[in-house]
Amino acid sequence: MNALDRFHIDIFKLSNSTHSYEFEFNDKFFAEIENSIVEQGSGEVVITLDKNESFIKMTINITGKIELTCDRSLDLFDFPINVDKEIIFKYGEEEIELDDNIVMITRDTQRLNLAQYIYEFIGLEIPMKKLHPRFNDESEEDEMVYTDEETKNDDNSEATDPRWEALKKLK
Repeated sequence: MNALDRFHIDIFKLSNSTHSYEFEFNDKFFAEIENSIVEQGSGEVVITLDKNESFIKMTINITGKIELTCDRSLDLFDFPINVDKEIIFKYGEEEIELDDNIVMITRDTQRLNLAQYIYEFIGLEIPMKKLHPRFNDESEEDEMVYTDEETKNDDNSEATDPRWEALKKLK
């Protein structure tokens, strides 16, 4: 049995009302995703599904942690995740993604597999710059130093070696 099969929700026989689901994810979940950027993590997913005649509104709450590698020290650390997203599944003639959070499905769709959506929402939480929490206290302003040639020459104009003056005349 595929580890992603448990993220199926059978929507065909659901009544037009609000339904709640809870799922857990762990390392097996990320192992089943092809070319996953996350290898380890755990947490839970709470889904509130509001089914109507013309659409399904789904609210997804993901809490947990994933293991990331620090870009600076290459140490592994746990990164907390807290995601609140909403997806709307509209009924139409074909299955197509209309927007980032609007998906068109056909009326004869039996079930929705939410594994890919959950994985994408977790992936969107990964910061561009992955820093171990011990580096959070450091200020990035202290690291950047910028000098231009004019400032550099003004400060060192008296300290120029006279032998260079002859070379500057060759320009």
